[in-house]
Amino acid sequence: MSSYPFGAATVGEAPEREDALVRAVVRAVEASGAHAASVFLLSGEGHSLVLTAVCGTPPSLLGGWRRIPVNSRIPVAEAYRSGRMVHLADAEATMRRFPQFAVAAPYPFGSASVPVKAGGRTFGAMAVVWGPGREGTGLSRAQRRHLRSTADALGAELAALDDRRALGECDDRTAPVVVPTPSAPVIRVGLFDWDLDTGALTADDELCAIFGIPPRSFDGRAATLAARMEPADLPGFRSAARAAVQEGHVLAHCLRIRDLGQGQRTVELWGRVPEGPEGARAASRLVGAVLDSGSGMAAVAAIERLADGFFALSPDGRVTYANHSLEGLLHVSQEELLGRRPWDVLPWLADPVYEDRYQAAAISQQPVSFLVRCPPEEWLVFSLHPGEQGMTGWAAPVRRPLPADAEAGTPVSEECSPVSLTSAPAAPRLGALYRVLQLGSALTEAVTAREVCDAVAEQLLPAFGGRRLAISVVEEQRLHLLTHRGYPEGILACYEGAPLHARLPVTDVLASGSPLFVESRQDLLEAYPGIPASDSGSWVFLPLIASGRPVGVCTLGFDDARRFPDEDRAVLTALGGLIAQALGRARLYDAEFAVARGLQDALLPHRLPELPGLHVTGRYLPGTRGMDIGGDWYDVIPRGSEVALIVGDVEGHNVAAAAAMGQLRSAVRAFVTAGHEPGDVVASTNRLLLDMDSTLLASCCYVRFQPRSGVVRLVRAGHCPPLLRLPDGEVELLDVPCGPLLGVAETADYPESELHVAPASVLALYTDGLVETRHSDIGSGIDRLRASLARMGGHQLEELADAVLRDACRSSDRVDDIALLLTEFAPAPT
Repeated sequence: MSSYPFGAATVGEAPEREDALVRAVVRAVEASGAHAASVFLLSGEGHSLVLTAVCGTPPSLLGGWRRIPVNSRIPVAEAYRSGRMVHLADAEATMRRFPQFAVAAPYPFGSASVPVKAGGRTFGAMAVVWGPGREGTGLSRAQRRHLRSTADALGAELAALDDRRALGECDDRTAPVVVPTPSAPVIRVGLFDWDLDTGALTADDELCAIFGIPPRSFDGRAATLAARMEPADLPGFRSAARAAVQEGHVLAHCLRIRDLGQGQRTVELWGRVPEGPEGARAASRLVGAVLDSGSGMAAVAAIERLADGFFALSPDGRVTYANHSLEGLLHVSQEELLGRRPWDVLPWLADPVYEDRYQAAAISQQPVSFLVRCPPEEWLVFSLHPGEQGMTGWAAPVRRPLPADAEAGTPVSEECSPVSLTSAPAAPRLGALYRVLQLGSALTEAVTAREVCDAVAEQLLPAFGGRRLAISVVEEQRLHLLTHRGYPEGILACYEGAPLHARLPVTDVLASGSPLFVESRQDLLEAYPGIPASDSGSWVFLPLIASGRPVGVCTLGFDDARRFPDEDRAVLTALGGLIAQALGRARLYDAEFAVARGLQDALLPHRLPELPGLHVTGRYLPGTRGMDIGGDWYDVIPRGSEVALIVGDVEGHNVAAAAAMGQLRSAVRAFVTAGHEPGDVVASTNRLLLDMDSTLLASCCYVRFQPRSGVVRLVRAGHCPPLLRLPDGEVELLDVPCGPLLGVAETADYPESELHVAPASVLALYTDGLVETRHSDIGSGIDRLRASLARMGGHQLEELADAVLRDACRSSDRVDDIALLLTEFAPAPT
């Protein structure tokens, strides 16, 4: 997976891209049998996926998902990152794999997301959605194969455009291409040109089809078409046609046409007199069209006679039809409703719970029915029936008594039986809840202040289209910049060290406790004359207040002037509280961490001695957090012509373990200085640990090295065997006899082993944190360490130690501290 550089063309200059997107989403719907498809392409800055094309789902329904951070736990983002299809057969599968996404979009649907890529470039991802009916199966293998092929074809087209720098760039200004779901035409239109004097009539193929005449069989005579009309309608039609020609007005007439089965259907005929040369009207010609709406006109007439309200909604929720009965129920005229969303016209329908019901029907493609409270005290039942081209709605008064605890938005059955009522609390708009859940999850995993800032930048900037972010914290009644993204150096200098009483937006929001949304540069300069405004066109200043205490301020900057709708304001305000809590906790952790690490560092040797004939280096890598410090240690103790080397590990990750480690390290130093033999040093240390009345156990590996002769004497107490890299690069495992752990038995025996080390050899002592992970045993880890030491044969000792630790840091399964002591035998040449 890789990002890619978009070409220099702008969005409005990428018609080839639009054509490719249109073909792709239409093919995706057809190939998968889904009711909606969408394409997300990588944004110019590479941090988010931008909605660029939809088929079957209006962009307004995806308002919360117009920009998706690439690291989000959302199926389409997962497909982009992994380069593989994410197939979720139904809502249950979605809940198992993406629980946060399922909570934010709690509708019964399945989905499949597939990367859009070509070669080594990944341009984005494509997703299709279907409603219930495929539970447990989802797309068939053939449908999944066709969907991948469609995405690959789109990727190839985008790659070709990118190579020619004609792809364009996706950002906040990118308007998604909207394609209606393919369907058969509901209304047929046929065209004609009729000479009334001669009876000659030119008709296109569609008009012939409307009259049931094969186009090639039509003889070009009006009489042939008239023979298909209801005879009783002909006199009135002919008279209307002659009047239209004579008076020069538009002909509009309804006719009944007989089909081969002797049935009838009504069509509309519209015609006008064409203009001749120099504006003169033709004397006896009519040109126009015949409209065959099937049973549409009869259906409309029937619906207009019903007492209940009926309406139709376009895919983006706008009213395209409303019968007259709906006017009386909703107390609003047809003119006010047509072309607008019901909740935009009627304030009492603007409750999010009603829009949630609409979203549930649109996404799942399943009918929903629910209660609506119409002021002052009237209850209505609404029923929505979705389809590929929009929705049909039905509204009627509730004619049965409702329970006292009935709530607006409560789902009901078609007959509005009171026993079918279930509780349904109001839900936020699609995507809003996910933003809170996603950032909350990321902040839960963030421990340090730096990790909190990274999480905020990775989530907020791509989710809301921001390009700049700054976080300042309060210290000693002043604001200090903690981190920033996207701002040029020096532009934030006016904020650094600003006292909390200063007249700045960052301090004003802390004083008021309320966020500040600045929608244009002019607004900012009017409120704060002379303030540096960087290159942003609008800003959000979020006060970070935790438990009533000011923690800091989070500032978002946007390239262009923009409005912040109520939903964005509400979500950003809620996220500000989460950020404040996380940042306050992280700063406390950072302080505790500094204390803990200072304590542990004090217990480890600050500087190893320089020894003749030996090069020694040590490393310590913590594997714990906060005050949970570990008990690993190493030490190098010169004594006369010999050197004592020791690596040890006290079990546990707490202050008690660190304290025991400090005592054992001091004891070993004392026993070595007193001249004890290696076995006696370890045995005495074991008795000391038992005398400390500690429940802790410890392991260690003790080595006495004679640099003059190269003789090494080793004692192990339950510890990992040392490794010896020979001058030829081969690495040996020194699996010498081993005694029990320290702190187990007072009379334990610790055997001593002796070997001779050749010049240029390297002895490696280490603790088990270097070789043990969650998913592998110590033996496998020791084999990996042997291979690493052999592979790094040309490194100097310091470089070798750093390389070994780098390998360990790459493992995400490491759970323990690491102590490493490397000793190279380098006697002076004789």
